[in-house]
Amino acid sequence: MTLPARFDRLDRLDALRGLAMVWMTLFHFSFDLNQFRLIPRQNFYADPFWTWQRLCIVTLFLTCVGLSQAVAQAQGTPSDRFWRRWWRLAGCALLVSAGSALMFPHSWISFGVLHAVALSLLVVRFVRLPDWGWLLLGLAAIGLASGVAHPVFDTRWTNWVGLVTHKPITEDHVPLLPWLGVVAAGLGAGQWLLTHRPGVLQGRLPAGLQPLARLGRWSLSYYMVHQPVLIGLVLAWTYCAPNL
Repeated sequence: MTLPARFDRLDRLDALRGLAMVWMTLFHFSFDLNQFRLIPRQNFYADPFWTWQRLCIVTLFLTCVGLSQAVAQAQGTPSDRFWRRWWRLAGCALLVSAGSALMFPHSWISFGVLHAVALSLLVVRFVRLPDWGWLLLGLAAIGLASGVAHPVFDTRWTNWVGLVTHKPITEDHVPLLPWLGVVAAGLGAGQWLLTHRPGVLQGRLPAGLQPLARLGRWSLSYYMVHQPVLIGLVLAWTYCAPNL
């Protein structure tokens, strides 16, 4: 395996993560405009135009998580660095739950994308598999979630597993199954690429895409502030527009 230097950033991977963040921002801004009735009414919960976008955005995010873990393992990231980042991520997940409970008390986020990332990272940190093993685990997790469901998993406190019989009422639901499968597949793909096609992840990034890479290096911070900023902008517009 051609190993990236310890703690070096891979611009191509950061840019891919940055792309997911830009797409997420456009999606959430549209959602906020819809919430404040500033665009023709949209159904973000059922309209395929929006639900498929959400599916693609979350898939891209969690694939990047898996790819990043392949790089971290290749670099030999020490435990203290991992846990420092993990606790920061877990704290942000709790803040998302608390903030969503204030805005959406009947559909607050009990297990969203940050919760899924935090739990998935524990799995990939303590389980060691070859690239094909992670790919098989990813396919198994996705297949299990698509073919198995039971009412016991339909409660607020168990739907994080993912084997629900119907989609829960929540603003964001990214359960362990099938999404651990996406992280696992990304990890397996990352291991394979670093071994057989290292240039795919470690190659140079065109100058025009460097802003995406810089954005991708601050993904957690950006994730936490982008919605408050967007909602603030929308509120400012609704307040100022009648006076213009």
